[in-house]
Amino acid sequence: MNDPFELRYDPIKKDFLYLHRITTYNMGTFYHRHEAYELYLFLHGNVNFYIENCCYHLEPGDLLVINPEEMHRSFSLDESEYERITINLQKSYLHRLSTPATHLSGCFDYRPKGKGNIVHLEESQLKQFLQFTGDLEEALSSDAYGTDIIANSSIAQLLVLTNTIFQNASFIPTDIMPELVRKTMDYIEAHLGQNITLEQLAGIFHLNSTYISRQFKKHTGLTLRSYLLDRRVSLAKSYLCEGLSITEACYQSGFSDYANFIRSFTKIAGISPGKFAKKNASLPE
Repeated sequence: MNDPFELRYDPIKKDFLYLHRITTYNMGTFYHRHEAYELYLFLHGNVNFYIENCCYHLEPGDLLVINPEEMHRSFSLDESEYERITINLQKSYLHRLSTPATHLSGCFDYRPKGKGNIVHLEESQLKQFLQFTGDLEEALSSDAYGTDIIANSSIAQLLVLTNTIFQNASFIPTDIMPELVRKTMDYIEAHLGQNITLEQLAGIFHLNSTYISRQFKKHTGLTLRSYLLDRRVSLAKSYLCEGLSITEACYQSGFSDYANFIRSFTKIAGISPGKFAKKNASLPE
């Protein structure tokens, strides 16, 4: 099976994308990102949710917030009914809903990457959240006068509620990510600019390289090579945002071949390094 580069960074074409899904078959995504913020409410099922180097077994009423730079995946452990609500929100749209006094992106941005992503809603909070999503669903299914404003209002209220809950949260989730997978991710992150091989990892962890590879694929849905390429492209993007040249970004993010860098960046990010750098340079600070 080929590595799914083309789906790694899902584009969101609208201001927001609302989905209330129920599936009754075993399914799991691979590690990916969305080109938008994401609210994810878990309602029913037997599901593990991975974010960066953490993994949580979800309980009904768990609410997660994910920013565009956080890799994540859900994995259904059996064929029981899996129900969830997801709302993807473009950064520009969310910023338009915000005011100088109320920054609605706080729950997504103002925390360490891959940390503080999850809270468990109390019964009253869940009821209120579902009331807002119900209003949103109703507005989206109608073409009556004013439904666009009602939809925007429902999303704004959801974000105010979500930020308030996260600001006051004391919930400490149980992280069940296998130690080997976490250590592999942490090693890769710390050595992105250097040469990394499976044989090196086997020597560091004193484990069979095939075992490491299989365990990593089992929990991420990606091969080590695919994951490493993704992290290096992500690092290159940050270098380009800082103003480094394409050549500097290429080699400092761990690529040894310029042509391979251009090809991998374009395939994973959906845009060439040159166009990405130009687009980023034109964005207002």
